Amino acid sequence: MPHTPRRADRLPGNRYGNRPTMKDVAARAGVGLKTVSRVVNGEPGVTPETERRVQEAIDALGFRRNDSARVLRKGRTASIGLVLEDLADPFYGPLSRAVEEVARAHGALLINGSSAEDPDREQELVLALCARRVDGLVVIPAGDDHRYLEPELKAGVATVFVDRPAGRIDADVVVSDNFGGARDGVTHLIAHGHRRIGFIGDMPRIHTAAERLRGYRAAMEDAGIPVKDSWMSLGVTDPERVRRAAEEMLADPHPVTAIFTGNNRVTVTVIRVLAEHARAVALVGFDDIELADLLQPGVTVVAQDAAALGRTAAERLFQQLDGTLLTPDRIELPTRLVTRGSGELPPAD
Repeated sequence: MPHTPRRADRLPGNRYGNRPTMKDVAARAGVGLKTVSRVVNGEPGVTPETERRVQEAIDALGFRRNDSARVLRKGRTASIGLVLEDLADPFYGPLSRAVEEVARAHGALLINGSSAEDPDREQELVLALCARRVDGLVVIPAGDDHRYLEPELKAGVATVFVDRPAGRIDADVVVSDNFGGARDGVTHLIAHGHRRIGFIGDMPRIHTAAERLRGYRAAMEDAGIPVKDSWMSLGVTDPERVRRAAEEMLADPHPVTAIFTGNNRVTVTVIRVLAEHARAVALVGFDDIELADLLQPGVTVVAQDAAALGRTAAERLFQQLDGTLLTPDRIELPTRLVTRGSGELPPAD
C-alpha cells in the first residue's frame, strides 16, 4: 500500500514564500539597493570591500537573482520545474502529464527540462530553474550528490525527488517498489520451471537498476539457484550493448532459458533479439511497453504506475508550498505483475 505521509504541526506563515530579496541583502550588507544590483549584475562602480560585504550577505542569505523577472501586479507567477532523465522516454510521458495536471489545478506553470542522465547537466538545469525563481522542483535525479541544492532548500525552494532518491541530502522522495517488483517478476519465471535466468539492466550506479538487480538476486537466492556472472549484464541501454549481452547469454553452452529485463528500453531490444532466435525463451520486463499485448506471445511485465509517481510527487510538493510543514519522507508505490504469455513459456530444454 502507498505510504501515508506523516503530518507535522502547522506553523504560522509560509515556509516556502520567504525567499531572500535584494532588499534583504542590502540591509544585511549595510548598502543601498543599487549597490547590490551592481554586484549581482557584475557592473562596475563598487569598491572591493563593499563588493566583499555584499557577496558575504548573498552567501549567508542564499539569495538568487530573479532571471525571469515575471512579476504581476498581484505578485510573481507561480511556477514549478520538472527535471526528467529523458523527455523522449515513454515512461516519463504519463509522469510529466500527471505533474502538469496537479500544477494546473494549483494555478502554476510547469517548466520541463531533461538531464540526459548527466549529473552535471542536472545540476546546471536545476540551478538555472532556481535562478528563474521557480517555487518548487520535482527532480528525477541523474547524480548521487545533491548537496548543491542545500542553499536553494534553505532559501525556500520546495523540492521532491521522484523515481530515485536524492544523494547526500534529506529530501522527500516518491519511488516504485523496484526491489519487490523485480523479485516478483523473477519468482514468476522460477515458478514456470526456469533455473537459468538472465538479467539485463541499466547502469549499476542508477538506483532503480541497482534495486532491480537486488530483487533478481533475492528471488534466485530464495529458490536456492546459484547465479553465474555470465547471466548478469548491466550497462548503458543502447541497443548495441543490450543486443550483445542477450546474444552472449543465448550462445552459452548452457544458455539461459529466460531473461528478465531491467527497463522498457532493454525490453524492446531483447524482444528483437528473441524474434531472431530459433529457440523459445521466456521474457519478463520491468516497465510496460506500448503494444506489448499485441505481440505473439504478449509480453509479461512488472508494471509501475508512472502517472501515480508524478501525481504523488506533485501533490507532496504543493503540500510544502501551501505551508504545511512535512518531515522529509520516502513514499513507495507498489508495482503489479501483468501476465500476457512471454513470462509463462516453459523452459525449452
